[in-house]
Amino acid sequence: MSRPNLARRVAEAAEIALTHRKYVTFVDIVTGLRWLHTRHVDTWRQGRATTLAELAAVDDARMLTAAALLREWAEGKGLRPVATPYVSSSRDRRELRFTGGGDQEPYKTHWLSPGLSDARVKQITERQAKAPDLVAVRSERPWACAECGGTGEFLIMEDDRPHCLTCADLDHLVLLPAGNATLSRRAKKESGLSAVVVEFNRRRKLYQRVGVLVEEAALALAEESCLADEEVRLRRRDRDRVRRAAEDLGFQARMAAEIARLFPGCPEDRAREIAEHAGQRGSGRVGRSAAARALDENAITLAVVASIRHLDTGYDRMLMSGVPRQEARERIRGAIEAKLAEFRAAG
Repeated sequence: MSRPNLARRVAEAAEIALTHRKYVTFVDIVTGLRWLHTRHVDTWRQGRATTLAELAAVDDARMLTAAALLREWAEGKGLRPVATPYVSSSRDRRELRFTGGGDQEPYKTHWLSPGLSDARVKQITERQAKAPDLVAVRSERPWACAECGGTGEFLIMEDDRPHCLTCADLDHLVLLPAGNATLSRRAKKESGLSAVVVEFNRRRKLYQRVGVLVEEAALALAEESCLADEEVRLRRRDRDRVRRAAEDLGFQARMAAEIARLFPGCPEDRAREIAEHAGQRGSGRVGRSAAARALDENAITLAVVASIRHLDTGYDRMLMSGVPRQEARERIRGAIEAKLAEFRAAG
């Protein structure tokens, strides 16, 4: 890829992050460019990789070029640079390295929107400076503790080697399964020592949080606290549900309007159906991606293509008859392009 093309793609990824969060990081760029998946970033943050570059699809030189292009773009936009620390969630809290090279500073800058208030800037910098949670991994594969040779349900990485909870001095903690965010938050706050428990999801190919290890006394205090204000939290939850529903309707209306702008030949009810389907909260569809929420043209087009694929071609029948997915997509490529051309034409 030429430098101008890379600069364009870096700018596109940065614009999406800036629109979504009001600040941009180098990690946003490498995941936006699809050089890294979020699961690779999780592995790196857990201290299970020496550098981020060793997990990436490009070399150190390409990573450095992307960081330089991000700086050029951010300075051109007048963004505010804030140097931020990156430490691992392993017990040693060691400084994370992006590449094998000596200078790591080009990758650590967060570029903040100049319109952010001082309070918001302080919140962002304090959150980044805070040491991340300890992470315990629930492993399905056999493993042995590097210190005692034993094993167990959970392992903690220390010095790039697995350790059992006993050798990591965490065996007095109890598991609080995920599912009650308020209880988990309060139990962690009350517990002098805690660790987030993750498990690798093979279907989604990423680590998912499955609970938190906390002190038993802290869990009891948190449970008492939650029982005391259960009614208040239920009312707040109902209000939040109504608010999120209104936000979703507004977002889907904006997406439908953008579909109509990009594809003027698309019927109004079809554009609305595409937006409602792709933008459904919790669906994991392209309409819920950061790019789609920023009304990125490519993401909107992918949502339209997905609708055409399932409603206007024989794709689903091919899959049901045993045609491999990639072969089925090749067969319908012409039909999709024709329908897109029809939608792009003025109604």
